[in-house]
Amino acid sequence: MSEEMSFEQMLEDSIKSVHNGSTVEGKVISVKPDEAVLNIGYKADGILTSTEYSNTPVDLTTVISVGDELTVKVLKVNDGDGQVALSYKKLAAEKANKKIEEAFENKEVLKAPVVQILKGGLSVDVDGGRVFIPASLVSDNFERDLNKYLNQEIEFVVTEFEPRKRRIIGDRKQLIVAQKEAAKKALFEKIEVGQVVDGVVKSVVDFGAFVDIGGADGLLHISEMSWGRVGNPRKLFKAGDKVTVFIKEINDDKIALSLKFEDTNPWTNASEKFAPGVIVTGKVARMTDFGAFVEIEPGVDALLHVSQIAKHHVDKPSDELKVGQEIEAKIVDFNEEEKKISLSRKVLLPDEEPVETEEEPAVETVETISEEAAEESAPEETEEISEKTEEVEEVSEETSEKAEEAEETSEEASEETEATPEETEETSEETAEETEETSEETPEA
Repeated sequence: MSEEMSFEQMLEDSIKSVHNGSTVEGKVISVKPDEAVLNIGYKADGILTSTEYSNTPVDLTTVISVGDELTVKVLKVNDGDGQVALSYKKLAAEKANKKIEEAFENKEVLKAPVVQILKGGLSVDVDGGRVFIPASLVSDNFERDLNKYLNQEIEFVVTEFEPRKRRIIGDRKQLIVAQKEAAKKALFEKIEVGQVVDGVVKSVVDFGAFVDIGGADGLLHISEMSWGRVGNPRKLFKAGDKVTVFIKEINDDKIALSLKFEDTNPWTNASEKFAPGVIVTGKVARMTDFGAFVEIEPGVDALLHVSQIAKHHVDKPSDELKVGQEIEAKIVDFNEEEKKISLSRKVLLPDEEPVETEEEPAVETVETISEEAAEESAPEETEEISEKTEEVEEVSEETSEKAEEAEETSEEASEETEATPEETEETSEETAEETEETSEETPEA
């Protein structure tokens, strides 16, 4: 009897004593996608479900196998079916919280994957423990879309640790700021004016583009993008573009960049290429009320004044030209100091109509003045001549009538009577005398 009691006592002693919240070692004796059975050295086996293995959905057959040994935490000694409910994630979370707490106290940098995108930030898994990083602390710039961080490993520091209030906060922004400051300091120690550097366009604005040159951002002003005129920087660059620039100026922590390399300067040897008299071909780049600017070489615009567009009068350049049109013109003026070139197109065009001499308008003017002077100087004489002319016309008409009457009288005399020669002579003499008197009365015209 004593031997039997001794055996029972030994068996009882061999069985582990477990209670809720205790930590036990277990060996996997079977595994299915949603649960695994562990021998924990207790009179009942322990059950580990997939939901108690991880906070994320998981197929247990892909992460554990029969024979694996796990350290787990007891949730309930009797789960209602006479088995012990186990949890792997809670024990992992406790271990993780311990690690997080130590990192918080020592200001240690942690690196962990983003497992969930929340409304206000990111949820990061640190060995089973969760750290929340608010959106405002994700980057040094505002991040509108946080989805790009999902499943990405990021570095951060823990700034708040209150597990009882379930408040464990991480900060990634301060690391980025510190890294940039260190990179900026190193950059300014090695760069100098005139140095050629590679960069990446970060953003494009109306007045230029900001380029990251490896530790600091430099401004590529719109006036330094090309030797020619740039209307809209966004037509040349976009965020992410790689560019090779040179440092034009360094002012404290501000860097001015340029793309106007001297070996590409179109004004080199300009006095020879653009000397007055040279005929060039170019495209109309833009127009104003007073003329059109013609690009005669990349980066070189010349002015074609409205008066030099055509032989005839032109009110507006747009009446004769359009942007993008290719034209031929002659250089009529070149100012190298001010970088100004003037063109003429009309000198190359054929004459549209005969050119008037300078004498013709003078003759016409003299004749016109003479006529006007004559009219103004003798108006009375002109009126008198007109009146006398009318009188002459009246007398002439009367003379003609008397002559006709005389002829009629002569005919009647010869028909009705046979006149004597003397009478005939007298009649003829009278008629002649009357005609002479009439003629004497008639004034000369």
